[in-house]
Amino acid sequence: MEVLIVENGGGLGQLWADHVGRLGCEVALVHTQTEAEALLRQQSFDVLVINLNLHPRAGDASAIADYANFRRPEAKVVFVTSNSFFSDGSIFRYMPNACAMVPTNTLPSDLAALVEYHGR
Repeated sequence: MEVLIVENGGGLGQLWADHVGRLGCEVALVHTQTEAEALLRQQSFDVLVINLNLHPRAGDASAIADYANFRRPEAKVVFVTSNSFFSDGSIFRYMPNACAMVPTNTLPSDLAALVEYHGR
């Protein structure tokens, strides 16, 4: 299974990548919208894990999901967020490829299990 993780620079993205990788997945970790879109042009992914709270200079998480929906419509997107903006579930109306949204403090092993489930 191919997984793309888009997370702000720092250790959290690598922590997620390590846990997902332990399940036998091939993981690409990037930190910006530009990097994510470049990879989406080059290869397909089964699941994307995108932090909805990317730094403004890193790009826009919803734009990455939208681009993935256009370029790789079969890919599922798991959003991770530290705020409650989409807590009403509206993200599933706006992003047709969204399959889950979890809080940033979700255990990395639980996030990995979610990725594995939706990547099947």
